[in-house]
Amino acid sequence: MIKRGLDIFVSAILLLLSAPILLLVAAAIALTSPGPVLYRQQRAGRRFRRFAIYKFRTMTHNMPGLKYTLGHDPRITRVGRWLRDSKIDELPQLWNVLRGDMSLVGPRPVIPSLADDFFPHYRLLLRTRPGLTDPASLKYRQETELLELAEDREEFFLRVVTPDKIRISLSYMKRATLWSDLGLLFMTAMVCVKPSLGQLYGRPPWPSGKPVLQQGASFKTAIPNRAASWAATDTSLLPRPADLRLVEDLAQWGRTIPMYPISDLERAAESPRRAVRGHIPRSSARF
Repeated sequence: MIKRGLDIFVSAILLLLSAPILLLVAAAIALTSPGPVLYRQQRAGRRFRRFAIYKFRTMTHNMPGLKYTLGHDPRITRVGRWLRDSKIDELPQLWNVLRGDMSLVGPRPVIPSLADDFFPHYRLLLRTRPGLTDPASLKYRQETELLELAEDREEFFLRVVTPDKIRISLSYMKRATLWSDLGLLFMTAMVCVKPSLGQLYGRPPWPSGKPVLQQGASFKTAIPNRAASWAATDTSLLPRPADLRLVEDLAQWGRTIPMYPISDLERAAESPRRAVRGHIPRSSARF
């Protein structure tokens, strides 16, 4: 109840204070590229309830492409690139917080198909509202530059980045307090100004399988390793059983859930039983 009250109070204040910036950004988007100013997309919310997330449009309107934005996408406009780098494109999500779709602090909302692929884990994460920020989003503040170095960006995103984000979010859920949330909001503001500060929450795994950046270094100054020789089987990049057990419910399950997305072949081989919401496939874990 206190957390929700804080969400309403802070989001309302920030919306009022940022109103001039919102108007200027809306005008810049409208003048530089045809299409709507705001972009809406379905995301998985609390208890898998879908909601429309709001962002400033940063891409060319109605241009086909991947469902994930992995690295520098040719659909991104010049204004959109600046909005993404500064994270100003996320400001309309304060309205989602005010409405109750999201919280200020919580795991970042993902598209429903990604939540389905990692259903056992998001079944735990989405007991709470998704948020504007959390330790995982700060650690991966420079995710775009990181994905640029991978030969297969989607594979690296699904096999390395997403499992690491889930591990971090599950860990924070276990120890989150009001004061830790306030500290995280402060650090989010600092990371927006100086992105390299995100490494205080850990250095992201490099596409070679090792975090080779020095503390405070920038991806832009690092030597690109485009060979992307990381191994999907490297267990150091996957959550350990001890990490997963940070959530009490996991200890009641029959065995540790493997941290990888459910492939199309695995979906086809599964029994016709479905999860509570009908469209979500069950994993091999026991519930």
